[in-house]
Order: sequence, then C-alpha cells, then structure tokens
Amino acid sequence: MVGGQIRYSIPEEMKKGSLIGNVAQDIGLDLKRLRAGRARIVTGESIQYTELKTDKGVLVVNERIDREQLCGDVTPCSFSFEVILENPIELHRITVEVLDINDHAPLFPNKDKPLSFEISESAAVGVRFPLQSAEDLDVGQNALQDYILAPNDNFVLQQHSNPDGNKYIEMVLQKPLDRERHPHLSLKLIAVDGGTPQRSGTVNIDVTVLDANDNDPVFNQSNYKATVVENALKGTSIITVNATDADSGSNGLITYSLSKMKGSVADIFRIDEITGTVFVSGQIDYERNKKYEVRVEAKDHGGLTGTSKVIFDVTDVNDNPPIINIMSFSSLLSEDAPPGTTIAVLNIKDADSEKNGQIKCSIDAKLPFKIESSLTNYYNLLTDQEFDRESVSEYNITVTATDLGSPPLSSSTKLNLKIADVNDNTPTFDKSNYLAYITENNSPGFSIFAVSARDCDWNQNARISYLLEDSQVSGSPVSSYVSLSSETGVLSAVRSFDYEQIKELMLVVKAQDGGSPPLSSNVTVKILIQDQNDNPPQVLYPVQTGSALVAEMVPRSADVGYLVTKVVAVDVDSGQNAWLSYKLQKATDRALFEVGLQNGEIRTIRQVTDKDAKKQRLTVIVEDNGQPSRSATVIVNVAVADSFPEVLSEYTDFTQDKEYNDNLTFYLVLALAVVSFLFITCLVVIISVKIYRWRQSRILYHSNLPVIPYYPPRYSDTLGTGTLPHVYNYEVCRTTDSRKSDCKFGKGGSQNVLIMDPSSTGTMQRIQSEKSILDEPDSPLEVS
Repeated sequence: MVGGQIRYSIPEEMKKGSLIGNVAQDIGLDLKRLRAGRARIVTGESIQYTELKTDKGVLVVNERIDREQLCGDVTPCSFSFEVILENPIELHRITVEVLDINDHAPLFPNKDKPLSFEISESAAVGVRFPLQSAEDLDVGQNALQDYILAPNDNFVLQQHSNPDGNKYIEMVLQKPLDRERHPHLSLKLIAVDGGTPQRSGTVNIDVTVLDANDNDPVFNQSNYKATVVENALKGTSIITVNATDADSGSNGLITYSLSKMKGSVADIFRIDEITGTVFVSGQIDYERNKKYEVRVEAKDHGGLTGTSKVIFDVTDVNDNPPIINIMSFSSLLSEDAPPGTTIAVLNIKDADSEKNGQIKCSIDAKLPFKIESSLTNYYNLLTDQEFDRESVSEYNITVTATDLGSPPLSSSTKLNLKIADVNDNTPTFDKSNYLAYITENNSPGFSIFAVSARDCDWNQNARISYLLEDSQVSGSPVSSYVSLSSETGVLSAVRSFDYEQIKELMLVVKAQDGGSPPLSSNVTVKILIQDQNDNPPQVLYPVQTGSALVAEMVPRSADVGYLVTKVVAVDVDSGQNAWLSYKLQKATDRALFEVGLQNGEIRTIRQVTDKDAKKQRLTVIVEDNGQPSRSATVIVNVAVADSFPEVLSEYTDFTQDKEYNDNLTFYLVLALAVVSFLFITCLVVIISVKIYRWRQSRILYHSNLPVIPYYPPRYSDTLGTGTLPHVYNYEVCRTTDSRKSDCKFGKGGSQNVLIMDPSSTGTMQRIQSEKSILDEPDSPLEVS
C-alpha cells in the first residue's frame, strides 16, 4: 500500500467543472495506472464536492461549495477525501481548502424595521444610546470591519470591542436636541466589511424628540393690518391672527384674547379664542374713527404669552347722503328779470370722504335755470333765460345733490318760485272784428252784443275796461246810437233803430288794461240793422182817386191772355219782407180775368163774349212775404167796349152808385195846380242836387229798395193784338250808385184814360207821366 497526501486551495462558489488540480501529476501516477487501477474518490460526506476525471487525471468541482455553509465562521475551512486505486491498492488523501470570498454583506437584525429612540429635548449632552450590531457571514478580511453613522448635528458613534473580539457600538448625544426645530430625526447606521469589492449593510435610526415647554407662543406677524368696512354687520369676520408655539402637546395649545382696550373699542371687536379670528361686535363709523389699533395676546397652557398688534383701517361706505341747506332764497321773481339773476344760494355737504363725499348738484334740464358752484360747498341757482309769466306763472324747482359714491346717494329740496307780473301784454279781443245784428224798432236799452277781450297779465295788469271810440254815424256821434259797459263790454242800443233810415253801424271799441302805463287794443264792431215787416205795400198804379173813376177798356175782340192792365206796388222793407204777391180778391166775373201772382198783370183767361157785363169791378190784394204779412188793396174798373162812347154810356150808371163832388171844375183846377207845383219843386231840387254833387266829394249811399218793373197802363203785348196803341216798353237797371243817375223822361204814345165825374158827361184825354218812387225822393228814375 502506497500512501500520499495532497492539499489544494480553491475559492468558494466555483462553478461546476472548474479545475481544482492535476491529481495524476501531483501524485506522480501515470494516466494508464489511473485507468487500470480504477481510481475513484471516497468521501464520507453526503455531498461530493469534487470529481476525478480519470481520462485526464484532473480533479474538478462537482457541486457549488459555500464556505459559510460548509464551515461557518471556522477558519481555515477545508474538507478531505481519499483517492483509491486497485491492483495494487493505493490510497492517497487529498485536502481541499475552501478560501472565503466576500459574498455576504454585513446584515443588521430586523433591517427593515428602524431603530427607534424617544429622547427628551432636555436630555444632557453625553448621554449614550447603545445600538444593535450587525453580522457578516464572511470571515477574515471579508468580515465586518467598521460602523459608520450618517452625518448629523446631534449624535456621534463610538465603537467598543468585547473581550471576545466582537465590536459593539453606542450613539452619544453631543449637541442638545430642539424639538421645535427638529422634532424628529432620521439617522442611518452603516456597517462595512473589508472585502473587495466592499459590501455594507444599513439600518435606519428614528429619533423622536420629546417636547419640553421651553418656547413662548409667537405670532407670525408682529403687526397685522386689516381693512374693515364701516357699518359692517355684527359677526362679520375681519382677520385671523395666527400664533405658533414650538412646543407640542399641552405646551403648544394656544388661546387668543384681546388685551384691555380704552374707550368703546372693546365693544366694537371680539376674537375667537380658539381660531384667532377677529369679528365685528359693534357699530363701526368711519366718520368717527378712521383707524383702530388692538393688541392681541396668545397664551399656551404652560402660561407663556406672546403678543401682537392689529391695525384696522376703516373703509368709508357711502352711507351719508348730501345735506342741502338753503342759505338764501327769493321766492318772487319779476318776469323781466335778466338771465343770470341769482335766485338762491345753497350750502351742500356730505360727511363721507373722497368720491363718496364729492357732490354733483343738478336741476331739471328743462327748467330755465342753471346751478353753478361758487365757494367750497356753496352753489348759486341762477336764471338761464327770460321769463314769461303768462306762459308759466310759477316753477317748482327740485335741486338734487348726488355724491359720486357707488351706489350714489342723493338728496333733494324743492323751491317754489313765483313769477311776478309785468304789464307786457296788451288786451286781446277774441276776434279780429265783430259782427252783430239788431232788429229795427228795438226798445232803447236793448243789449245788442258783448265784446270780450282778455289780458294774459295778472291782477291789476289784467283788469280790462272797455271804451267806445269817438266816431260819427250819419253826422251824429256814435254814442247817440249805442252805449258800452266799461266793465262787461256789453253794447246796448240808446234809441230805437229804423232800418229804412240806417242799415248798419260801424264803431270801434277800445280795451284798456289797468297797468302802469296802461296798454290797449281796438276792435271794429259792425252792427247790422235787421229789417222788420213794418211797412205795408204801396200801390203805385192804378192811382186811386177820391172822386173820379178810372177804368181800363177791354175790346170784345180781345183774345185769351189779353193784357188788361198791370198793378204796380212797392214795399220799402227789404228782403222777403219786400217780396210781393198779387191775388184777385173780388171780381164781377172771376171766370174772365186773372192776376199774375208775381208781376200783378191782369189778363183775360177766356174770350170776351157779348154776354159779359160791360162794367167789371176787380179787387186786387197785394201782400208782402213778411211774418206776419202786410197787404194793400186796389180796385180796378174795367169796361168791356169797343169805343169810348159806348164806355161813356155804360159808365153813366157808375155815377149813380157814388157820391161825387158837384164842382168837378174846382177839383180839376186844384189838381192841375198841385201837379204843376210838384213838378216845379222837383225840377228845382234836381238842379240843386246836381250842383251840390258837382262841388262836393262823392258820398256813397246804399239803397235796398226792391226793383220792380213798372208797366204803365194800357201796356199791350208785342203782337199788337189789342186796340189800344203801345205806350211804354222799358227795362230798369239799378246799382248801389244809382242815386247819381239822372232821370230822363221820354214821350210815349198817347194813352186814353177815362175819367168820370158824376156831374160831367164828357171825356178828357190826358197824357200822364209817372215818377217812379222806386228811388229816393231826390233821385229820378231813368226811363228808356
């Protein structure tokens, strides 16, 4: 038996198959001998860490070798086994030393749970706090070598060695703790080995600093400033003060209070002792105090106190409206006051400040006034235009003062200004001229008409008196016709009027006020006299004589419509009062004659026969159209005969029916004398009037007498069917100036008129020229 011993050294954790050594070479064996001797490894361990490669004679790693598992902390660490060969038997011991590698880092127990310490901030410097040691499975240089404490201001690390060589460490307080600055410290302890590469292990150290009442409450501001609005409601929060106490627990609990204050400030503010919020508890008035200062105290439960000051700036609220004081005011202003006249002086103040106290004064822009600022807070109210009391007699002026706050406040005052009257308006009639009517034959004193004037002025200036201006009416003063009431303006008739004498009055009425000087105006009043039916119709033809009978002759051969004669009448009234109508009232034979209703013509209505009476007596009534109507009656005698002798023989009977004057000659001479006298008188008057008008200026007279065509007796139709010759054929045209026309008489043919007298049996033929009474007595009718 041959024996030998080999020692190898290998690091742990080699990979499987790694070469440990060449056993054949180291033992001095041939490879053939290894194979022939069937070399093999014999070990008593359950784990075979190595393997012999007989074909190469080398020893390799068969399993991973963990030194810490194999040997723990025993050094050196090795394991042994034998190599056996047969034929002959040989036994060789091989020892393999496993060298440590740094494959384990230092490890603290419960590394995931930090080391906790509670240390009072009042702990003295030098106090030691033992720390837990770390473990490293490696050995030798790879084992735990040192401890390191992370840098901090309060603690240092001290290491100590046990008699067995193990190290232990302590944490030593080198600087007092301050909980208020660092209430909690987090430290890190590091354990390092000496391997390469170096490995380490760490554990956290939590230090909780326990409080001590070593700090006063401290406000975060030495002075607080806050703004509070005046009139803020009670309970309104203004500001929250904040004090802190670095202590904790009961040492850090703070209560707030307001220090004792003078005056009424204590009633205006209060503070919540827990939250430190300051509230409004009273009335804040900017106009009384614009700033408040309050001292606030903060006290912890340890009795330590801190103070601060709170300054409240009061913000003005527009809570005061402007106040208007009337310093001077003239309530009565003359309407002729010039623009710019001062009416009132106002003093306006506002207790607010800045914009809230700035005032804008105004009035209604439609009013004729303006307002201007004079001195500070003084305003003048001025007129801005001329006034007319008659348009506006008084003004209600509202002066409004508005401040510039937001929202603005305003106040107003009313001024009542009356405009004093000036006599600047003349009386004015309600019409430019007046037209009045009065019916003739009125009673004296009858009220005709009332003029009315008004004056826009006031009081005495508007008191109107009516006066009648002097004028002439037909050569007489107007006051002899009418009178005028100075108070009422009523025109009254002084006398009774006759339309046929005067048809209208023109007068001027003056209205005068009572001002000084007085003003007046005139108006023209035209009074028209209205006609009454007070004149009956006057029959011009046939002329009714007292003794002689005048008869119209109708031949028996007269046809139907033969014009026997024409009744001519006039009415000196006017209008419808002068409209005349003719009616046949009585007749010997109504079936033979008719009278024209409008023209008064008497005509035959049938053929004359021998049976008709030779003597025909017609009674014609002439009526006007007045209300009531007036009338006149005329008797027309008609003789139905072909010759005068026949007529005379028939009319001898008429003399027996009447009483006639025995002395016919006397009456004829008298009539001739009268006619001659009238003719000469008319001729002289006409010549005198012509000479007078030639010398004097023209005077216009108006005539309203109706124009009635005049047909003289024995007027026949144009066909000449009658036996009597044509006598007249004329037309009358008149104007308002026809008084100046001359009357010219032309001789017509002869007219046979039968005049009968009871004492005479003869006939007399005369030519009668009629003078028209359609005109005035001094104006002859022109006939052509």
